Amino acid sequence: MSLTIRPKTNCRFDLVALGEVMLRLDPGEGRVHTARTFRAWEGGGEYNVARGLKRCFRLDTAIVTALADNPVGRLVEDLMFQGGVDVSHVRWFPYDGVGRAIRNGLNFTERGFGVRGGLGCSDRGHTAVSQLAPGQVDWERIFGQQGARWFHTGGIFAALSETSAALAEEAMVAAKKHGVVVSYDLNYRESLWKGIGGKERAQKVNRSLARYVDVMIGNEEDFTAALGFEVEQTDETYSTLEIESFERMIHKVSAAYPNLSLIATTLRQAKTASKNDWGAVCFYEGRLFAAPQRVDLEIYDRIGGGDSFASGLIYGFLQNKGPQWSVECGAAHGALAMTTPGDTSMATLAEVEKAMKGLGARVER
Repeated sequence: MSLTIRPKTNCRFDLVALGEVMLRLDPGEGRVHTARTFRAWEGGGEYNVARGLKRCFRLDTAIVTALADNPVGRLVEDLMFQGGVDVSHVRWFPYDGVGRAIRNGLNFTERGFGVRGGLGCSDRGHTAVSQLAPGQVDWERIFGQQGARWFHTGGIFAALSETSAALAEEAMVAAKKHGVVVSYDLNYRESLWKGIGGKERAQKVNRSLARYVDVMIGNEEDFTAALGFEVEQTDETYSTLEIESFERMIHKVSAAYPNLSLIATTLRQAKTASKNDWGAVCFYEGRLFAAPQRVDLEIYDRIGGGDSFASGLIYGFLQNKGPQWSVECGAAHGALAMTTPGDTSMATLAEVEKAMKGLGARVER
């Protein structure tokens, strides 16, 4: 089943994303527990896709989210202004003074190096966006009156609360009504699910939402953890990744969810925190398309690599470039995003196209 994408002429937005935007506090080359200074970024699995499409690929995108109205929330807003994503659909909740009921999410993340893996410590309980509920977002205005070509959300947002999963479903139903492509990044996070039912609960929620999805995206472990589809001939650390094993798994996913037009996954073998094998595949119209494997890719900051893959893949389909070009664009964009700090991409389209051609990294003057 092919994707049918609305023309831009009738749409204000190329993509609208639904998700939490947190303040990332980055200790740079150090550790969170010994840091004395932090650099601030904004980031969030769903937002990062919208930002990448805006900053790297120059498309028109918007974020639907919520923030507590205090200086931290306004700092996140200021960072989003720099990202260029439309923030007219951000909902602001009154702040109670100390965050007893409503607060903004913080994400402390260190990059890792060599044998020391990256480490994330989220502080996101009772955040404003987790309390968004069905009926609080005017989807008819977004998808009908303003118009959007693509809607993106994911498993991080769905894990935040009962109401966030219900809101994601409401948004998907509204998007389908208006012919908007729906993509969903499984983005399994053990820390988000472990207190509310673990993998069993994650699979129940994700399977329910998968019924409305056109484009399903994940990484090498997401389809197992978040949907329950086992990948043969891999161990629990994913130290070996065979494309044939993922192809068999993808066929099972496609059979279980015939509504899926496109299934895509990144393939990362983390030899060390700073050296990964990196690739990607997508399944479209009954065929598997693979990006060239990048062996021993040097990593500066791996956070957001999968989100940048998603934005590059989506860009290719929005521009009608075809599945092979699109999966290569996504893999190249993800690789470049991991060469810079922060969750979000700092790459340009020219750099992505250069990386797709396999050109070297000589200095340009």
